[in-house]
Amino acid sequence: MKRPLGAGLAILVAWALIDAFMHRLFLAPIYEASASLWRPFDQMNVALIYAVTFVLIGVFVSVYRLLVRPKSLGTGVALGAFVGLALGIAAGFGTFIHMPIPLPLAWGWLFAGWLKGLVAGGIVGAIIVDS
Repeated sequence: MKRPLGAGLAILVAWALIDAFMHRLFLAPIYEASASLWRPFDQMNVALIYAVTFVLIGVFVSVYRLLVRPKSLGTGVALGAFVGLALGIAAGFGTFIHMPIPLPLAWGWLFAGWLKGLVAGGIVGAIIVDS
C-alpha cells in the first residue's frame, strides 16, 4: 500500500508544478484576454479543486494497479499517454464546444492534460512495478 500512496503523492506534486507553469505562466495571457469568461480567483472553490484532483489521482493509480499488466515504466507511460489525451481532449475541446474560449486555450488545455497523463504514467510505472 505504500507504493500506491507514494505514487499518488508524487503525482499530486508533479501536477501542481505543471498546473502552476501552464496556468500562471504560459496560459496567463490568454486568461487575461478573456477575463469575462472566468471567476475571479477569490471565488474559486479550492476544496472542490483538491477533491477533483484527489479523485483523478486515485482513479489513475487504481486503474494502473488493477488493470495494467505487466507493470513497468513503458506500460505506465502508455496508460498515461492515452488517459492524458482523453482528459486533455475533454477539457480543452469539450469546453471549446460549449463556451467561447479562445482556440489556443483549448490547445493549451489539451497539451496540459496530455502532459499530466504522461507524467502520472511515468510515476506509477517507475514506482509500482511487478515484483
